Amino acid sequence: MNIKGLLITFAMVMLCSMPSFAAYVDNFSRDCDIKNALVLLERVGANEVFQNLEENGVKIVFYDLSQVSYSYMNHFAINTVDSFGNRYILVNSKYKNSSPEEIACIIAHESFHKLKVATIEEETLATQKEAMYWSLLKKHNKEYAPSALLSRLDNLVQLDRDSNANNNLIRQRISNSSFYREQLAIR
Repeated sequence: MNIKGLLITFAMVMLCSMPSFAAYVDNFSRDCDIKNALVLLERVGANEVFQNLEENGVKIVFYDLSQVSYSYMNHFAINTVDSFGNRYILVNSKYKNSSPEEIACIIAHESFHKLKVATIEEETLATQKEAMYWSLLKKHNKEYAPSALLSRLDNLVQLDRDSNANNNLIRQRISNSSFYREQLAIR
């Protein structure tokens, strides 16, 4: 086979695989912004995120979290179960206009919540993965709109970089948060 034939074959394989992945992300959401975020995760090889989403049959939607509870008004997202036992990641609709990279990090974080009641270990892992994916996805030549989400992601990456085996700063931040102390029953 000559170079031209090889290139045509490669192009055909790529074209054929793109629609199948598009259909695949349809399993998780109908929202274009969420699907764009999922495509970014796929591009960086976030197989663990997709395995978590599949394992739990998760659907992802934007939602006004204050409708769940007024105390959730400023949360970035929650992982929840509806009355029929279906799992959902509800991304705060306040962040609908965030970049696909930022939305992808929220999804990555929430995908690591598998337990009915989160533990400090699960929350730490989810937050570390959020930081890891922001490190992979953030485009350093792109101007991101200032937001609480952007500040969070940048801060998490810095905490992760400054951590070591004996001093996990992300875990410390979670342990010292009044919200997580209540949610995770940390004493």
